[in-house]
Amino acid sequence: MELEQVICTRRSVRKYLDKPVEREKINACLEAARLAPSACNSQPWEFIVMDDPTVKEMFCQEAFSGVYKMSAWAAKAPVLVAAVADKGNFKSRVGNFVRRTEFYLVDHGIACEHFILRAWDQGLGTCWIGWLNVDKAGQFFHLPGQKKIEHLIAVGYPDETPDPRPRQPFEKMVSYNEYQK
Repeated sequence: MELEQVICTRRSVRKYLDKPVEREKINACLEAARLAPSACNSQPWEFIVMDDPTVKEMFCQEAFSGVYKMSAWAAKAPVLVAAVADKGNFKSRVGNFVRRTEFYLVDHGIACEHFILRAWDQGLGTCWIGWLNVDKAGQFFHLPGQKKIEHLIAVGYPDETPDPRPRQPFEKMVSYNEYQK
């Protein structure tokens, strides 16, 4: 698929076929994420792939309990990928402080978007999930204190074709050489 087509047609998929996803395809997505740029080349990401149904079920019972139950649909995805963040190296943490911007989160977003676009290119649907109990999710995997599961990516072969979501007009979001409201 051409990049423009990938960008224009990718949708958040929440219904998946009951079909396993080949690890080769997941690994291609992870490689795309690995190649993403990051502030000071800190590469503040790690990924935990859950493709074992038992592990995934136990994880989902923790991560989607209580007020996070509305994300429980993700337990039906053949694969869940936990995106683990680290606050980055010393130089990027100094930049975070000076700019009052958490650059590691920006870096994380870029890496995960690389993952998601590569998945769509291979015929896989994904959905970025931020509504989960990150404390219980981290405890499930015994993550050290400086690591945090920022979000999950549900992955599988789509069993739905969501309509495009409305987007604001191009002219409303772009101005050249001056800010125009």
